[in-house]
Amino acid sequence: MITLHIMNICGQGENEVWQQVMQWTYFFMSFFFFKAGYFNKGVGRPTRAYLWDRVRRLLIPYFCWGLIGNIVYFAYLPKLLDRYHNPIEPLSWDHIWRTGSFYGNSPTWFLLSFFMTYVVVHFLEKVRLLHWAVLLFPAVSIWLWKMDNPLWLSLNNVFMGVWFFYLGRVWHWVMERLSAPRLYAVSVFLLMGFGVCNFIWGGRYTMSGNTFQGEAWLVVLTCSMALCGIAGLLLSLRMPRVPLLNFIGEHSMVFFVCHYPMLYFYKFTHLSFGRSIYGRWDDVLVLLPIIFCMCAWLVPYIERVPWLSGRIKNS
Repeated sequence: MITLHIMNICGQGENEVWQQVMQWTYFFMSFFFFKAGYFNKGVGRPTRAYLWDRVRRLLIPYFCWGLIGNIVYFAYLPKLLDRYHNPIEPLSWDHIWRTGSFYGNSPTWFLLSFFMTYVVVHFLEKVRLLHWAVLLFPAVSIWLWKMDNPLWLSLNNVFMGVWFFYLGRVWHWVMERLSAPRLYAVSVFLLMGFGVCNFIWGGRYTMSGNTFQGEAWLVVLTCSMALCGIAGLLLSLRMPRVPLLNFIGEHSMVFFVCHYPMLYFYKFTHLSFGRSIYGRWDDVLVLLPIIFCMCAWLVPYIERVPWLSGRIKNS
């Protein structure tokens, strides 16, 4: 995800090779919702305590990191207006209302959508019969996309978020009842199905904007197969942990929320001196180690601050 944002901010997002990479990894944001459903056990708690816990872990960091992004973005704006006589990127007073994200830190949409997904799941848990309604949620998401995604704060993706959440939960239930060899065989079959469908028909789902490319229903199917196949394969093989990847995974919140303001700081600093990073591979190569190292260095400092990290000590 960080690599994707570096590629985009350096103008390499439409590179043919990178587009092929994205064609086979487009489901990476959906995996967060899938993983939440796979591991989560506390969605049935008392409503008041549950919602306050989600607010502290997701909604407060959403606003805090949105504000930090705004500060970085608008601090450079006078300088950019003075040099270029335009704001570089279109500005709109209803940007948050339309997109659910902030200038200078657009990935914050994820925290808001994640929060709303948890809220919807919680109330679905209160009425067990409503679980079956989740089967209709991909259809609702596709319908919203065809209606040009009309929901405020860009919450059209919440329906797919709930779908992936329950998919993770159901897949966890299935995996517990399969032996390791059978789980391996089923996972390989699912990944082969994903590979064949993706190769022949293509298609892609972009969760941030709830947009589909290709046949929407086929994309839902192939994305679901990929998520279940990868999860099953990793657990059936008992693969050893890679320390670096394990560290990033354990502290993914910090990497997620703080990397984008850094990218804008880098981009706008160069623009202030009349140099664009758009279309430059050298800046991609510079940013990749810098951003990952800076995020890793900031982990212990940010995680000490609950309203930035969302890490709340259990009482």
